Amino acid sequence: MNHFSFLKNLGIKNVGGFHINLKAENLVHDSISHNEGKKVSNGALLVMTGLRTGRSPNDRFFTKRSPSSNQIWWSDVNIGCEEKTFDHVLGKVTSYLEGKNLYCFNGFVGADKDYRLPIRIITPLAWQALFSETLMIRPTLDELASHVPEFTLIAAGQLMLDGEKDGVNSEAFVGIDLERKLVIIAGTSYAGEIKKAFFTIMNYLLPQKDVMTMHCSSNVGQDDSTALFFGLSGTGKTTLSADPTRKLIGDDEHGWSDKGVFNFEGGCYAKCINLSKEAEPQIYNAIRSGSLLENVVMYHDTGEVNYSDDSITENTRATYMIDHIPDAVVSGQGGHPTDIFFLAADAFGVLPPISKLDTPHAMYHFLSGYTAKLAGTEAGITEPVATFSACFGEPFMPLHPARYAKLLGEKIEKHNTRVWLVNTGWSGGPYGIGKRMAIQHTRALLRAALNGDLDKVEYREDSTFGLQVPLSCPKVPEEVLCPRDTWEDKAAYDTKAKELAELFINNFKKYEDGASEAIKEAAPKI
Repeated sequence: MNHFSFLKNLGIKNVGGFHINLKAENLVHDSISHNEGKKVSNGALLVMTGLRTGRSPNDRFFTKRSPSSNQIWWSDVNIGCEEKTFDHVLGKVTSYLEGKNLYCFNGFVGADKDYRLPIRIITPLAWQALFSETLMIRPTLDELASHVPEFTLIAAGQLMLDGEKDGVNSEAFVGIDLERKLVIIAGTSYAGEIKKAFFTIMNYLLPQKDVMTMHCSSNVGQDDSTALFFGLSGTGKTTLSADPTRKLIGDDEHGWSDKGVFNFEGGCYAKCINLSKEAEPQIYNAIRSGSLLENVVMYHDTGEVNYSDDSITENTRATYMIDHIPDAVVSGQGGHPTDIFFLAADAFGVLPPISKLDTPHAMYHFLSGYTAKLAGTEAGITEPVATFSACFGEPFMPLHPARYAKLLGEKIEKHNTRVWLVNTGWSGGPYGIGKRMAIQHTRALLRAALNGDLDKVEYREDSTFGLQVPLSCPKVPEEVLCPRDTWEDKAAYDTKAKELAELFINNFKKYEDGASEAIKEAAPKI
């Protein structure tokens, strides 16, 4: 089926123009000429996404069809909608696109050709086509000529729905129909919805092929040692994996097969609030011509970017191709990981900056997925909120968390992978009193773990959380390693630690039936 036949089958009979896989410079030109965006001094294209500047989890739905309805773990994050609702919104979307100039990106999700997913993205916005071109895996000319998508996504973000009349929750709708292999987006132009829709689909498909899917970044050292960094948005996956002493594989989404690790994407989607050349030089320099900036503020007189301005949102974003990072692994593939880091932005300020986990503790913390949702990453989040997100990515995991945990546990054991819990959140007190963990200390701790320095030091056991905490680390003050020592009020620390421990215990009750005794024993003690 050719591209135009596909559009007609959807009900789009008239198209003003259909542009397939245009080069970045063409998409930038079209975006500017259509008043969608402006070019800033570093050459990137600056766009605004409108009212929605983060994901809208309450507006993401799976169509209830068989057989996927029997596989999905229905919950408050995996919400179902009836077939007629999906079809109704699809009808509104196709009518909205009638006669419009459309852009099409054909490419892939998944760097490993044995597991990659051929995709198509259709949008009337040139800048969203640029987003797709920047972030997804781009085909060769031969691959493009023979491209047959397995899944298609249609983004009509400027079409506002009527929640009650259209049978949905609001003006926004992100619908995934696994049987029809179709995604539709209306009412939100936030490009992260495109990215995460495909991540969700991969999280449905690949575990059924015994491939572990992971919300993590990945890099590789000069000794070919691969590391994974798990964490929700804003916990530091992109920042910490962009290490000048190691090569970046990918910054957010990966699979782990019997061959090793592979990136799902061909680019990066980095938070850039307070970005500086001094603290994050790789990311800062990667944002240039061909890159996209979302909801970032610029000085209109000079065209310079003001990365510290959060007047629109704290969830400012930048996309850039993976090869904008020096020495990145362009193939998007690496070996089996030697180290895994669980990143938790602890808003309570009580977790150690790093601790070593045995397998039961690793599985406990993977299923718990503790962190803080940071301001702006979702609609309505204005300051850090302590939360638990199974697998460090529950909003994107359609299957039961135990299925992902089982796969991860098997791979950790098989490949003797070391696992670490890292607090990238607060120290010296909770959010509002303490300070955010110094990035130079976090980087020093990670490097010490990766190069084996932390294998040579003594450890203590945290009395509340049972974690193995190093007593020393090169280039990190000893008092930083013990969170209680960073608090002026030790009694207040003890109270907060107990409060967080109780949250862990209560949250884990939903997984107890599928957990071994060893995993349950890894729970905090109060």
